[in-house]
Amino acid sequence: MTDSNGTPENEIRKGLAGVIADTTAISKVNPETNSLLYRGYPVQELAEKCTFEEVAYLLWHGELPNGEQLEAFQASERAQRHLDAHTKRVIDELPLTAHPMDVVRSAVSVIGAIDDTLTDPASMIDEELNQQRSLTLLAKLPAIIAYDQRRRRDQELVEPRDDLSYSANFLHMTFGEVPDLVVVNAFDVSMILYAEHSFNASTFTARVVTSTLSDLYSAVTAAIGALKGQLHGGANEAVMHVFDEIGTAANAETWLETALAEKRKIMGFGHRVYKNGDSRVPTMKAALETLIAEYDRPDMMELYETLETAMTSRKNIKPNLDYPSGPAYNLMGFDTDMFTPLFVAARITGWTAHIMEQAASNALIRPLAAYSGVDERHIG
Repeated sequence: MTDSNGTPENEIRKGLAGVIADTTAISKVNPETNSLLYRGYPVQELAEKCTFEEVAYLLWHGELPNGEQLEAFQASERAQRHLDAHTKRVIDELPLTAHPMDVVRSAVSVIGAIDDTLTDPASMIDEELNQQRSLTLLAKLPAIIAYDQRRRRDQELVEPRDDLSYSANFLHMTFGEVPDLVVVNAFDVSMILYAEHSFNASTFTARVVTSTLSDLYSAVTAAIGALKGQLHGGANEAVMHVFDEIGTAANAETWLETALAEKRKIMGFGHRVYKNGDSRVPTMKAALETLIAEYDRPDMMELYETLETAMTSRKNIKPNLDYPSGPAYNLMGFDTDMFTPLFVAARITGWTAHIMEQAASNALIRPLAAYSGVDERHIG
């Protein structure tokens, strides 16, 4: 038997593959152009012509800001960049052995715990308040991530500057100085490309939590947990571990043959949504190339291209966004364990856009399961 859509009743879709759970106006992949669209705009155009702040505004408000709106948005974000004493104390008390994603998750929980606007159930899904909460997290995540890397290097906290763009300030707080514009621009491009991607695992997790009428911070904390996994956000870290393992381009083909023979998953390649290659890769690869030139590292690009060519010829699987972003973050000076927290800093915009969209037209997300255990039985 089939349902009204022609789907066999009780058909199991492992991983919810192919299941349409809801509608969204935030983003989509246009199959005709193979372009990822944010509110209708191809992401490669946004990366070329807009700043990350403008893209954040677009995701939350549906339209790009005019000059006055952007100025007000930037002023509000810059006023909230400082790491508050409560959050800093919690970070300080966490062991250096904790993964940076655990630090970010804990810090977001603290920010939520001290938010005095969470006074009653109705306030948890209030759109205006959630806009404010989203902006607060956008502003504070760079301070959290930058400080966590610095403390692991036995370095002091660097205070934010309110005269710098989001990306320039992020890099300033991490490294104690503002790098060349080419580095700032490459980082900004990466933030835009990672900002949103429809109903991916972490975004869907955030929507599930929101559907219970829980608060935005709880939804974001859950999303961070989902993003930590290697099959999702952790892939950009795994790419750099692969590069470290291979060493040089001369070893790439032999390494790949061994990895495939051992049936290892090659991180940074393939994507469930894109069948003709991840549309974000050319833009991020172009940004990587500017960094290769800036830091005079042609050896890294040779390794990148040799592994990509070998993977395409053997498996016909193309890179995803994590493949160029991993080496890009490495060249900028970020520790490998910090790559996925950088993903959080970008995706906070998409997550919170979905949280607000879910809350505005909510239905509890509660799928069924087909029981596969033993038949009914009784004791004695």
